[in-house]
Amino acid sequence: MDIRSPISPQSTRFLDQLKNFIRLRGLAYKTEKTYVFWIKRFIRFHGRKHPKSMGTPEVEAFLSHLVLQANVSVGTQRVALNSLIFLYREFLGTPLENLEYEAARKPKRLPVVFSPDEAKRVLENMNGEYQLVAMLLYGAGLRISEALRLRVKDIDFAMQQLIVREGKGGKDRITLLPDRLIERLQSQIQTTLLQHQVDLAKGLGSVYMPAALDKKYPSASQEPDWQYIFPAPDLSIDPRSGIRRRHHLMDRTVQKHIKVAVRAAGIQKPAGSHTFRHSFATRLLEAGYDLRTIQKLLGHSDVRTTEIYTHVVRKGGFGVRSPVDEAF
Repeated sequence: MDIRSPISPQSTRFLDQLKNFIRLRGLAYKTEKTYVFWIKRFIRFHGRKHPKSMGTPEVEAFLSHLVLQANVSVGTQRVALNSLIFLYREFLGTPLENLEYEAARKPKRLPVVFSPDEAKRVLENMNGEYQLVAMLLYGAGLRISEALRLRVKDIDFAMQQLIVREGKGGKDRITLLPDRLIERLQSQIQTTLLQHQVDLAKGLGSVYMPAALDKKYPSASQEPDWQYIFPAPDLSIDPRSGIRRRHHLMDRTVQKHIKVAVRAAGIQKPAGSHTFRHSFATRLLEAGYDLRTIQKLLGHSDVRTTEIYTHVVRKGGFGVRSPVDEAF
């Protein structure tokens, strides 16, 4: 569940203080979990020494270890580095100076992409709300967490757009609402709100709200507009408040359905939920849309991230037609 557990502001535990600091900065929960994971791994690597007693040499040794012994990728080493920079510069107030370490040099892998026929076959092997989620990934370029966190108010049928709130990097963005999904989403929302009415009748029906909004609008959690479009089938206990409520579908459950559909479609690729997002970007490039437009729809902060899709469009990495195709 992507809901933070409560931590006492008075806790003297190092990791509790770090988590509270991260939350005061307003960083996303996924960012919190990532930072804490790498900081804990750094501490364990150095025999559980306190970070205050360590500095640049220890960070250099850890980053080099990740490459030389753990064989991590460029991206993984960068995530570990960013986590430790945050620890020392932001939390401890002692910036790391003149870091020298073994940098990862493993080439970045190209994204796995479905052909139009493959995407169609995978979707045909899914049904119900799981199929609808997958169609949002493919039709609007959403990450799976973004699709599952959609609330009723985030679908603008009049403007035919989706509002993605607090996407990667904590940023909001707008992306398209595919024509084909309008009726399906309207029907899904009706089903969701009927379930919400049943929950309300049982004295339940309160959905998770970000802490600041929960305090500012205490009754909003029971309003229809705030309900998740893809609610979980069962109620669960919110670890923050102890309230029994209905969260959204779990991403691992949807991913499992997608994996099963990929196998059923006979596709021999290491494909998953993110393959639909990669395929969305690739289809737009093939259709002639410019990189800046695709960048905005995907929510990439740097266009260089979007440029990787130019290497997987059809007709080869550079749109070149092979001489052998002309010879026969």
